[in-house]
Amino acid sequence: MLSLGAAYLPIFLLIYLMSKKNNLPASQALPLCALIAYLVVVFVFNRELGQVHASILSGLLLAWTPILIIAGAIFLFRCMEEAGALDIIRHWLNHISSNPIAQLMIVAWAFSFLIEGASGFGTPAAIAAPILVSLGFPALRVAICCLILNSIPVTFGAVGTPIWFGLSVLELNDLQLSEIAWKSALVNFVAAPFVVVAALAFVVEKKQLLRQNLIFIILSTFSCTLPYLLISSINVEFPSLIGGLLGLISTLLLAKFNIGLTPVTHPINSADKESAWQLLKATFPLWGTVLLLVITRIPDLGIKNLLQLTEPAWQISLGQLGDFSISAALVLRLENIFQTDISWQHSTLYVPSIFPFLIIGLMTLWWFQQGSLSKITGQIQSAMKKPVIALMGALVFVNLMMLGAEQSAVTQIGQHLASISGSNWGFLAPFLGALGSFFSGSATISNLTFAGIQLSISDELGLNLSTILAMQSVGAAMGNMICINNIVAVASVLALQKKEGYILKRTVWVVIFYGIIAGLMGLVL
Repeated sequence: MLSLGAAYLPIFLLIYLMSKKNNLPASQALPLCALIAYLVVVFVFNRELGQVHASILSGLLLAWTPILIIAGAIFLFRCMEEAGALDIIRHWLNHISSNPIAQLMIVAWAFSFLIEGASGFGTPAAIAAPILVSLGFPALRVAICCLILNSIPVTFGAVGTPIWFGLSVLELNDLQLSEIAWKSALVNFVAAPFVVVAALAFVVEKKQLLRQNLIFIILSTFSCTLPYLLISSINVEFPSLIGGLLGLISTLLLAKFNIGLTPVTHPINSADKESAWQLLKATFPLWGTVLLLVITRIPDLGIKNLLQLTEPAWQISLGQLGDFSISAALVLRLENIFQTDISWQHSTLYVPSIFPFLIIGLMTLWWFQQGSLSKITGQIQSAMKKPVIALMGALVFVNLMMLGAEQSAVTQIGQHLASISGSNWGFLAPFLGALGSFFSGSATISNLTFAGIQLSISDELGLNLSTILAMQSVGAAMGNMICINNIVAVASVLALQKKEGYILKRTVWVVIFYGIIAGLMGLVL
């Protein structure tokens, strides 16, 4: 009982510190909770100090993956801003439709859906949010909206990774995997309209949602989720990617022809319209980013494997720290940290920081021939000070809470939730998946961590395995909107100070709402 209470303690403390009236910023709350987690694993769980300290070092190193992604996203949009590309895109979107609902659905829903299908890594919210702020939407509300909408496509994430890799620990056959994928997509298909409306409600007035533009919202939502559902029955890699692409095209056409939208009349001077060449050039940072992501994510093209080559080209022993190596693809590895089995790896060219953000940003400045690189670099250094501390604290916290595999604090919490639910586990299964994403920042890691627990629970209670694993996958996706890494990322890109707790308090209610819908579907299935 003591160990279970101790397992819950760091989580409850984190939620309290970030949600109380005078909440602590993530850069203070997360390191403090990491310290509490350290004391718990050492003095309550009695973990071996070498393992604990190796987990801490691994967490500090792992933090550089989201840190570099955030820095890359900020760099790309500062380049777009300096070059004037954002102004052109804003004018073009206003010509497509000046209706705020249409703009939100184009950028925060359909475009983000496509980005998630190509990349994952929490990049959709970080990419979409600055575009919407440039259109005049309030930054804090945009952050909440983008986080919520970046959930439905996460079940399949970057070319299906959360499904085919996240559930790989169970050695499922193709038929089982296909059934899980289809059930997951079906649950998300049903939940999507409710989730979308909930997200938009943070940005626009209720009457604009339910009375004036609801038909457009429903059509735009299903333009992504219908192909997503259909493709999931035959393929687990491309539902989000193809669903996002078809949905973006459909949503643009729906907005262009004002289908299901309340007309918003603003005088538009046709002489001010952008030429096709201007639009192609201004949107290069967006379509160039998507193109590079697709090229580097689809295994059949061969580039993905090249960017992930791990065979050491150079290696050196760092003594007690471990064995460090660099591959030809600049994959950095540190193995045997503090003489333990804990290791760290960073795929420099595969993680979306250099490719595509840095490369596309530099190409944007070169193409437009305007903007100061030194000014942009200074802005990034200023913007990244607190996120670096917050993310280091977050990843150390996560590593310590997950230390011990089947005996870890996170696993004990999961088993406790299962024991109190009994035969109603089908309803609660999504929340365990969400808990995994809240900790790890990844639907894939949530599935890797909790798939085995979900399997044992389904066997013990005689529940349908494919349904329970579908609930796990849906939950891992919905947890994306409360994941600390993602919240810190979008808040950093939008330069929101001390707002992480405010954002978390809003998104958690949508997670509960989403989870209830998913849980009811789980009971039906």
